[in-house]
Amino acid sequence: MAKTKIKTPPAQSSEQMPQDIKPMLATLVDKPFDEEGWIYEVKWDGYRAIAYINKGFVEIRSRNNKSFNEKFYSVYDAFLSWDTDVILDGEIAVINDKGMADFSGLQGWRSEADGELVFYAFDVLWMNGQSLMDRPLTDRRAVLEKIIPDEGIIRMSKTFDAKGTEFFAAAERMGLEGIIAKKADSPYIPDSRSKSWLKIKTAQHQEIVIGGYTKNENTSKKFSALLVGLYEDEVFKFLGTVGTGFTDKFQIELLEKLKPLIIPECPFSTVPDFNKPSRFRPNPPKATVTWVKPEVVAEISYRELTPDGAIRHPSFKGLREDKNAKEVVREKPAHTDAVVDEQHQKIAAKPGKMERETLLNPTDETQVRKIGGHDLKFTNLSKIFWPDQGVTKRDMLNYYYQVAPYMLPYLVERPQTLNRFPNGINGISFYQKDVTGKVPDWLETFGYFSEADARQKNFIVANDEASLLYIASLACIEIHPWSSKRASPDNPDWCIIDLDPDKNPFEQVIQAALVVKEVLDAAGIRHYPKTSGSTGLHIYIPLGAKYTYEESKEFGRLIVKIVHAQIPEFTSIERLTGKRKGCIYLDFLQNRPQATVAAPYSLRPKPGATVSMPLHWEEVKPGLKMSDFNIFNSVAKIREQGDIFKPVLGKGIDMEKAIKKLQEMLNS
Repeated sequence: MAKTKIKTPPAQSSEQMPQDIKPMLATLVDKPFDEEGWIYEVKWDGYRAIAYINKGFVEIRSRNNKSFNEKFYSVYDAFLSWDTDVILDGEIAVINDKGMADFSGLQGWRSEADGELVFYAFDVLWMNGQSLMDRPLTDRRAVLEKIIPDEGIIRMSKTFDAKGTEFFAAAERMGLEGIIAKKADSPYIPDSRSKSWLKIKTAQHQEIVIGGYTKNENTSKKFSALLVGLYEDEVFKFLGTVGTGFTDKFQIELLEKLKPLIIPECPFSTVPDFNKPSRFRPNPPKATVTWVKPEVVAEISYRELTPDGAIRHPSFKGLREDKNAKEVVREKPAHTDAVVDEQHQKIAAKPGKMERETLLNPTDETQVRKIGGHDLKFTNLSKIFWPDQGVTKRDMLNYYYQVAPYMLPYLVERPQTLNRFPNGINGISFYQKDVTGKVPDWLETFGYFSEADARQKNFIVANDEASLLYIASLACIEIHPWSSKRASPDNPDWCIIDLDPDKNPFEQVIQAALVVKEVLDAAGIRHYPKTSGSTGLHIYIPLGAKYTYEESKEFGRLIVKIVHAQIPEFTSIERLTGKRKGCIYLDFLQNRPQATVAAPYSLRPKPGATVSMPLHWEEVKPGLKMSDFNIFNSVAKIREQGDIFKPVLGKGIDMEKAIKKLQEMLNS
C-alpha cells in the first residue's frame, strides 16, 4: 500500500481538544497479586502512542511527543476513516505468526511486508467535546468498546477479570513481556506514574542510553559492544557494556543513526575501562572506542543485577524511539504488597470523594438540583465559556461540583469578590462586591464598611457547596476569597508572594520562585506554591490570623526586597507598571484588606481553561507550564494526590522570629 499524504490540521478543529497529552504511566512492582477491584491486561511489547482524531485530522504521537504519522502510516490511514472526535491511549506493536508482540519486528518495520502492525487501544481520554479522564476506568472502557471496530488494524486491548497470579503465570507460559494491573475505578492522570496502574514483568528489562561503542581489533563486526549508562541527578553515569543481541543489518543501521552524534570526549561522568581484564577474559582483545552524545535510548534484557547495581549478561533488545534520554531511569520494582495496601488506605481516607460524578446531565439547557437543602437553578448550560476548547458553562459547574470538597476549606467564612463573565472569557466581565438585596436569603453575607468608597457593603460568603455552586452559576469563572475570615476580618490567614511576569518567559518565573524558596528556607519560613492559572506563581506563607494585613504586607515587602537583590536583572518591586521595565513584578501588595487572588483549585478565564493548582516544590522546575493544569485533567490529579495545600490553613509562623532572620540576610 502506498503511503498516504499526511494532512495538516485545520486551525479551528485542532484547538477543540487538549493537545500534547503525556500518558499516564504504570508503577513497576515485584510480583503479581490477587485483589478485588483490579483488572488485568497484556503488557504489549511495543511503542506507547496517543492518537488524536478530530474532524478528519489525525495525529499519532509518542510518549515524548514525536509524530508517528509517517513511520506507522498504516495506523494513520486506518484512523483517517473515523468520524468520531476522540483521543485514544494505546500501544503500537508488530504481531508475529503466533499472535505475540515482536519488538524487534517493530524496530525493522517499514511496510506491511515487514509484519502485521496493530494499534491496541486500552483507554479513551476525550470524546466529542468532553474529557473522560476523571471518570472511572470501567466507564472509559465501556466507551472504548463501543467505538473500536471488531476487526482491523485498530483493536481493543482486552482486559481479563481474573486472578492476578493466574494471569501472570499464563503470561509467563506464553512468553509475554508481562501484565498490567489497573484499579477498576481509577481516573486517568496524564504525565504521572500512578500506583493505580501496576506493571509486573516476566523478565528483567531496562531502558538505557548509548554513550559510545567499541570495536575490537581484528573483528569483522561493525562494532563489538555498546557502552551504556543512565542519567542520575543530571549526571550521565556508566552502567556497563552490551555486546549481544545485534544482527549485522542492525549494526549498520545503528552506526548510521549514531554517526551525527559522534563527539571527541567521553560523555560519562567517569571514563569506562573497556579494555579491563576480567575473570572470564583475562586477556581481552584490544578495543578502540567511539564516543557519542547520550541521546539514543535502547532497551536491554538481562539476568540479574550485581549488589553495586551493574547489569549481568545484558542483551540488546531494540531502540526506544518513543523516549527521551533524560527521562530514562533505573527501574526498581516497588513491593507489591505495600503499593496495593497504599491504594486501599487512600480510598478509606477519602470516603465518598473518589466516586463523585458530575452534577449536570449533558443535554438539558436548564436544570434544577437540590444541594444542601436548597433548590439551585442552573441555566444557559450549553453557553460556550472557553471558545477554543469548546468548554461550556455546564462543564465549569461540573468541575466546581467535583472539586468542592477540596476547595471549600479555602472559602469557608471568607467574604468573596465576584468576578463575572456572563458571556465567557472573551466577553465583557465585571466585578461585584456588594450583593445587598441581590442574592437569596439563605446565602450568608458579611457586612463591611469599605474605606475605599466610604460605604457599607455586603460580601457573599461561600460556607458550603450550595453557595460555591451558586457563585459559579453567576458565571464567576474564578473564585476570589479574602485572605481573612469574617470573625477576624483584619487578620489574614496567609501572606502571599505573587510572581507576576510582564513578557518574561515562564522559565524566569520558575527561577524567581526558586529564589523565593531559597530565601524562605534560609529563614526557616514554611511556604507552599501554586500556579496562578494565568501567567505567574503564588507562594503562600501561613500566618494563622495572628497578624494584621499591614504586618503581612510589610513582611512580604521585606521578603521581595531580598529576592530582588539576588535577581535584579529580571525582577522588580516597583508598583507602577511603567517603572518595571518589563520585569517580573514581585507583588507583596496582595496582602492588603480586600485584595484577592484566585483560590486554590480555581478555574481561570484564560485560554486552555487553566486551573490555579497547588504544587509540590519538586514540580517547580524547568518544563513546568501553566497549561499542565486545566479543566480536562485537574480533577483526576486532585483526587489522586489529595489536598497538598492544607498546611497553609495550619499553625501560623512566628513572624517576629522570621523578620529577625530576614533582616540579618538583608544586612549581610
